[in-house]
Amino acid sequence: MPPTIIATDHPLEKLTGDAVVVAVGKGPDGPLPTPGAEAVDRLLGGRLLPALADLGVRGTEDEVTRLPSFGQGPFPVVAVTGLGAPDGAGTYAPEAVRRAAGAASRALGGRRRVVSLLAAVGGTPDAGRLHAVGEGALLGAYEFTAYKSELPAGRLAPPSEFTIVVPDTGAAETALRRVRAVADAVALVRDLVNTPPNDLYPAELAARGAAAGEKAGLAAEILDEDALAAGGYGGILAVGQGSTRKPRLLRLSYTGPGAHKKKVALVGKGITFDSGGLSIKPALKMEDMKSDMAGAAAVIATVCLVAQLNLPVDVVATVPMAENLPSGTAYRPADVVTFRNGKKAEITNTDAEGRVILADAIARAAEDRPDVLLETSTLTGAQLVALGTRTAGVMGSDDLRDAVVAASRRSGEGMWPMPLPAELRKGLDSPIADFVNANADRMGGMLVGGHFLAEFVPEGLAWAHIDIAGPSYNTGAPWGYTPKGGTGVPVRTLLATIEDLIAK
Repeated sequence: MPPTIIATDHPLEKLTGDAVVVAVGKGPDGPLPTPGAEAVDRLLGGRLLPALADLGVRGTEDEVTRLPSFGQGPFPVVAVTGLGAPDGAGTYAPEAVRRAAGAASRALGGRRRVVSLLAAVGGTPDAGRLHAVGEGALLGAYEFTAYKSELPAGRLAPPSEFTIVVPDTGAAETALRRVRAVADAVALVRDLVNTPPNDLYPAELAARGAAAGEKAGLAAEILDEDALAAGGYGGILAVGQGSTRKPRLLRLSYTGPGAHKKKVALVGKGITFDSGGLSIKPALKMEDMKSDMAGAAAVIATVCLVAQLNLPVDVVATVPMAENLPSGTAYRPADVVTFRNGKKAEITNTDAEGRVILADAIARAAEDRPDVLLETSTLTGAQLVALGTRTAGVMGSDDLRDAVVAASRRSGEGMWPMPLPAELRKGLDSPIADFVNANADRMGGMLVGGHFLAEFVPEGLAWAHIDIAGPSYNTGAPWGYTPKGGTGVPVRTLLATIEDLIAK
């Protein structure tokens, strides 16, 4: 069961729980207290802040210090989480609060009921700070145990109940309803990405996506290999033909309330496992390639989230799914693939398969005549080379690209705007087809991938491509509210972008 989260305006001394969470910032001479830390310090007779100084607490990001209350308060444990340095105005960005809340959740294993005083960081709580506290707390408490036949003895389970102290519970409850919905959507993505590929093959991913959509009240359509052939989806069929587990295309449709609504197309790459095909990948770390469907999971969760929030917008998610394996039936370098819109590509690298299935999906999504098209995928290893593991690259129409990046800053999902230089398009020229699917020159590989996708976007359609090859799957240690494994990126940015489009 996912953790619960509520708000209360009860005085601190009237509350009980297994732990209380407060925050401190990083100052030049030691930790900087916040109103919550000062309140607990008073409750403990002025013992907390001196103890933090004696322990050398600095208030840095991801630093969590747990102290006993020795019976001086209604909580046996005080967790002090670091916010990092404040900005020039002495305040902390919502993302700093979100990460601090997540780090505290991860550090409080074995503490079931947690009271949080983080909403007061920086003064009177507002909706943005409540979102940050709630999302951080819930996302930091995530764990994936579906394949543990026996949980370890003495396992310290993450918190299951969060109470956030606020001055106005009525206003907070509205914000927390959204927090719960967002956290559930991110958890859905994480669960799908973390599921092993023997259990999450194209037909199963399509079925799970359709089930999630139908639960949210969406119309669902699944195209099997016969329907894909009849529909001219040559790219999806080519990539999927090397596996005995055949490809699928999932369509989820949401019609929001009201008239004259924006129409948004979502597209996400669903490669349930990517061996590279005949252009096989090195065996080292190939197990991470179960995450190559993170874009598909994100758009499935996003359209379900939009429906749950009953937003006044029409959204259709078009999700291509295939398993890229080498076999006697696999597509080959030098093959020519014909896509749904009639364009043809010469295959030069079967490991550049994501763009091949996305081409069909983008072409199909564009037939609905949306106002904007948002696509996300674990498209290129070049994204990690250029931007690292935590920052996605965004390409496409300038205005929409910049809107996505602006939404990502508010959401806390790192993204950076990238260009599509005209000279790089020449690297896709083919002597026998309309273009090749991959350039042998590795320079600007992320941008070349964007150019390939652009070939399938009709002129005049605003579009953005989000390359999440690194940020969607954390292969390192947990940090903030981000666990090891699937992260849920970029669900929160997609939601924020759609809400910005509605507001225009």
